[in-house]
Amino acid sequence: MLLVTTEDISGKKIEMLGLVKGSSIMTVHAGKDIMNSFKTLVGGELTSYNEMMEKARELATERMISQANALGADAVVAVRYNSSSVAQGAAEVMAYGTAVKIL
Repeated sequence: MLLVTTEDISGKKIEMLGLVKGSSIMTVHAGKDIMNSFKTLVGGELTSYNEMMEKARELATERMISQANALGADAVVAVRYNSSSVAQGAAEVMAYGTAVKIL
């Protein structure tokens, strides 16, 4: 499955099939959340949150691709990601775009 952030695919004609999206809500376990709270006092990278967000993006992308496959798409154009905090230490990531058939 081809994923692009542009609204078209260079040199290709496309037929739009519709909006596809995938989302994931993830959290780190309480121990890591407490350790991250201490780390905010001294500064530095919050690696467990980075890992959580990377997993959430991967899962959201997989779910978006699954919807695109169900529509018979060859690609998803105008791919975007959005994230929001759901609770302390938990975030939702949404991947969305337009499923297309390459002609």
